Amino acid sequence: VLDTAGQEEFSAMREQYMRAGEGFLLVFSVTDRRSFEEVYKFHKQILRVKDRDEFPMILVGNKADLEHQRTIKNEEGVELSRQLGIKYIEASAKVRMNVDLAFHELVRIVRRYQAQERPAPKVIKKKKRLKCSIL
Repeated sequence: VLDTAGQEEFSAMREQYMRAGEGFLLVFSVTDRRSFEEVYKFHKQILRVKDRDEFPMILVGNKADLEHQRTIKNEEGVELSRQLGIKYIEASAKVRMNVDLAFHELVRIVRRYQAQERPAPKVIKKKKRLKCSIL
């Protein structure tokens, strides 16, 4: 887990971690429009670094417990996730709402993706054994 909180001093290491990552939680704050707008950039950067059209990711709207401070509607998160082709979950780290769910769902997506990427096992036909006679 790499949490840079969007700080630029970690940008040099970011691509290195992206190359090694097997799945990503794209987390934004539902109380911060700027963090929401940055998600699209990170999504594209991950796909570029991975040289893929899709990769295991989940969009997470954090701070869902702060309903009175919300600037991003649930529908906006759902729409962005639809555009990106990834799942959307709202969570609250403070009250531990859907945090485990987000990680568990990401692991499921990673495993499904890895199973699809793995080549199918070769089927080896058993040869009929000839019986030998020793005289």
